[in-house]
Amino acid sequence: MKQLFDFILRFGNLNQQQIDFISSKTVEINFSKDEYFSEAGKIAKQVGFIVDGILRVCYYNNKGEEITKYFIEENNLVVDLESFDNEISSSAYVQAVTDCKMIVFSRKDWLELLQTIVGWEAIVHKIISRALMQKVERRSPLVSEDATTRYLKFLEIYPTVVNRIPLSYIASYLGVTQSSLSRIRKNIGKV
Repeated sequence: MKQLFDFILRFGNLNQQQIDFISSKTVEINFSKDEYFSEAGKIAKQVGFIVDGILRVCYYNNKGEEITKYFIEENNLVVDLESFDNEISSSAYVQAVTDCKMIVFSRKDWLELLQTIVGWEAIVHKIISRALMQKVERRSPLVSEDATTRYLKFLEIYPTVVNRIPLSYIASYLGVTQSSLSRIRKNIGKV
């Protein structure tokens, strides 16, 4: 729980009573590797905070190929925001890439926090803004670069992730085949 509040308090102030109230609305859940936090075609019903582990956001293109959009690691909130806020079916999957330990809020409890705690909405807005900025920063440099540069950038963006997740997911994220990624890694001399 300390990790969650260390994270939240970077975006605003809460008193002990507010912290206790927020704590009372959480549930600790473990997700096994490959299990889904939320699924395409379903409405996202929870907000999670990753205590330990890595999730990925992915979808299937019109050829039925699985595409990894991005990864979310420890000390980050995770939610399919559009689905959660608008109660519409999600277009993406959020899947555990490793075993994950998470602190989770149900939609009902999250909305209650927004209505009850003064300043909670401002904190949440700052967290979401930061997440959106990160998403853009992490994706945009990868679009126009060659595969080797994209991989080196990936190592920069996700330094703690590379040795913890399957190469197939990294290849999908970079938009290359797994054999191309293996060649790139070999040429770079990274393991």
